Amino acid sequence: MADNAALRARMADLGLTQDELARQMNAALLDITGRPGDVSARTVRNLVSGATRRPIGRTCVALERVFGCPIAELGFVSTATAVPPEDPVLRRSFFNLTAGALLRPVSGQADRRTVGMSDVLRLREGMAALTALDQSRGGNAALERTSLAAAAEAIGLQQRAVSQTVRQRLLSLAAHYTASAAWSCIDARQLDRARAHLGEALRMAGMAQDPVAQLRVWNSTAMLAHQRHEYGEGIAASQAAQATAAARRDPMFSSLAHARTAIGHASCGEHKPALRSLGLAETALAKADPTAPRPPWIGFYGPAEFVALTAVVHELLGRPAHAEAASHRALASLPAELRRNRSMTMVRLAAAQLRQGEVEQACATTGGVFDLMAGGPLPGRLRTLIGDFHRSLFTVAPSAQVAREWADRYRTEWRTE
Repeated sequence: MADNAALRARMADLGLTQDELARQMNAALLDITGRPGDVSARTVRNLVSGATRRPIGRTCVALERVFGCPIAELGFVSTATAVPPEDPVLRRSFFNLTAGALLRPVSGQADRRTVGMSDVLRLREGMAALTALDQSRGGNAALERTSLAAAAEAIGLQQRAVSQTVRQRLLSLAAHYTASAAWSCIDARQLDRARAHLGEALRMAGMAQDPVAQLRVWNSTAMLAHQRHEYGEGIAASQAAQATAAARRDPMFSSLAHARTAIGHASCGEHKPALRSLGLAETALAKADPTAPRPPWIGFYGPAEFVALTAVVHELLGRPAHAEAASHRALASLPAELRRNRSMTMVRLAAAQLRQGEVEQACATTGGVFDLMAGGPLPGRLRTLIGDFHRSLFTVAPSAQVAREWADRYRTEWRTE
């Protein structure tokens, strides 16, 4: 008799004890049949220990409802007995990717009396899809609205008959979705709305007791403060991120928090603290396990993004040659699907080249941004960065032919909302 490792791993991922799983399965059976289930703690022990390898009937249906997947994915042998089919609504993805690549949430069934882990999993799947679109296209009003709608659904579900575990998971999802809305506003340069969303996300992350969500909010708060030129607040926010349990447990999160702190110090012209924080970020990143399971939003961060942030620090410290070298290294390793991040790095590379008097090369570098982001409007943050380059260009070379040609060719493109 072998332990069911797959089921045990799924339970650990969702924070379910054996007693809690029994309660969730009984709630699922009540939802499906209208009658209370009779799954006992002993039943669950047999499932986890491997004594039961071929669950049938009500047990099978309840497991699939709670975990939102076929029993084969839970380490069991599928049976040949006829099992009542699950409502197709439960098999729908939380987001449907339309031809225009706009994600729309699918609401839960209005007449359901209980809420379980299947709802948590459904909402969690949608977050990954939103993150992929953001990383490819950047923040926009549609992503903000979709994120807020998903957060509202999570809040609504946790007000029904739910266990404490499910309630905390739903509050955590609401916090992450609201943080996604805030990030979309930051990227679109809607700074006042971003601040309001971040305050709400932090409140829900606290209620959910979710240190990863808290770190995410502090990370975005540091970025927002940088955009608002409130550099002291940015340093405080990134240090708050460092102090979270998530940063203490996972060097990847710690590295990101230290990198944000480095940017804050560099923005204040504090050379030694900036470089010290950058060194701490690099040390932490070297300790991080890149294969460890993490939420989708942190997927952008790794060695390539760290080098890109290193370029930002050197640029702010007035070290254009170091910034140029770091930008080249980042572009050599940033994934192709991170179009927005690659574009931001290309503009910073151009700015570093311009500060060293390489006007023609800088103009050519920024031209690649418009090719890379073709097919959609530029995110507000990227437009602002290109606007900064444009002003610097005419400060450094106001009468240069290449500068006038650059402005004639790209002015309309980078100003378009």
